[in-house]
Amino acid sequence: MEISSTLETKQSLIFSYGTLKRGFPNHNLMQNLISSNDAVYLGKYLTVDEFPLVCGPYGVPFLLNLPGPGRHRIHGELYGVSDRGLARIDDLEGITIGHYERLPIRLVEEKNDGGEGGLVEAEAYYAHRSFAEEMWRRNGMVGFGKYTEEKAKEYLRRDDRSKERSFLEEIRLFVSSSS
Repeated sequence: MEISSTLETKQSLIFSYGTLKRGFPNHNLMQNLISSNDAVYLGKYLTVDEFPLVCGPYGVPFLLNLPGPGRHRIHGELYGVSDRGLARIDDLEGITIGHYERLPIRLVEEKNDGGEGGLVEAEAYYAHRSFAEEMWRRNGMVGFGKYTEEKAKEYLRRDDRSKERSFLEEIRLFVSSSS
């Protein structure tokens, strides 16, 4: 699919590396956005730069905006998303309450033959900078390149989580505990 033709109706390119991917726990949101013509799937993509990808409390995946050696190129999916769809994803990702922040990311398409397509500029949801470095240290400075079905088994949906603390409080407890 040609990305430029998609941009005529979709305003933002969003890179999904975790629970919003096809077959994962929050993909129903993307399916709803696709059904209402507020999103379109553009294919499998890979980051140009290397980043840490880790899991936090409740098995929630976090991309950390800490590029550098020893990290991984991250595998995910690219979506063209309308402004209305973007607002719904921002809400899920807790943009206004300090869970994630949406920032630029450089990607290449993962071709079926193992090759790579041209450079694409998009946005991704990174762990909020207020706890990203602590999250990296809490995970032993070890991340992974792909959020898999195996990792998703640890994911606990919002409705099934404790109501005693906010998710941000759970993050703070998680990063302050030993691994």
